[in-house]
Amino acid sequence: MAAAVAVRRRPLPRHFSRPDFVAGIRDMTPPLIGIFPFGVVCGVAAQSVGLSAVEAVGMAMIVFSGAAQIVATQLIAAQAPVAVIVLTCFVVGLRFLMYSAAMAPHLKPLPARWRHVLAFVLTDQAFAAAIRRFRTAAQPGEGASYFLGTGAVLWAAWLASNLAGYFVGNVIPAAWSLEFIVPLCFLALLVPALDDGPTRVAALAAAVAVVVLDPLPMRLSLVCAGVVGIVAGLAAGRRGGSSQRGGG
Repeated sequence: MAAAVAVRRRPLPRHFSRPDFVAGIRDMTPPLIGIFPFGVVCGVAAQSVGLSAVEAVGMAMIVFSGAAQIVATQLIAAQAPVAVIVLTCFVVGLRFLMYSAAMAPHLKPLPARWRHVLAFVLTDQAFAAAIRRFRTAAQPGEGASYFLGTGAVLWAAWLASNLAGYFVGNVIPAAWSLEFIVPLCFLALLVPALDDGPTRVAALAAAVAVVVLDPLPMRLSLVCAGVVGIVAGLAAGRRGGSSQRGGG
């Protein structure tokens, strides 16, 4: 009886960590300098093709992807069928399948509702920051809370920047090329994660592949380069492991 009481009184595992959530917000705040201009560009694009403010903000809320929103607005301007717009955005977002595969082992212990929420806020920047946190977190909930913090602040800033772009962004000269800030911001988050040989090999192989495969249609170069990087990283890891065993 005493054992049963002890089991009932045992505290349930905590999946949310407020300090890690706040840390995610804090660490992702500086990169917003690069995210905000891209959101402004997306807002301007939505306004230029005749979308209403509600439609523009609604697309930003649901799609939550700069590349997909730019492609979608271009296709809307060309009066493409809805099926073509959805399929094209799906292809543009295929890289998130690779991000999800990398995140899956860390998120597997968490409840399904956690995984569903985190899947929605998965972005390039959130992935680059959160994957490093998962490697050092003592519990999956700590890394997940950090991930949620990064995604929440990105989502809020994305909505605000799209709305700002819709109403006032058209006064910004196109020659400023604000969208170029985004890849620079992503590189600043990505470089610290290249902390071992196989990871560096994967990054280099993917970088070369995405340039070589750039002529592929529908931005398939991104997906193919990701696959090349994964294969190269795995091969480098296995080769390193074999060398260590041989040396031992």
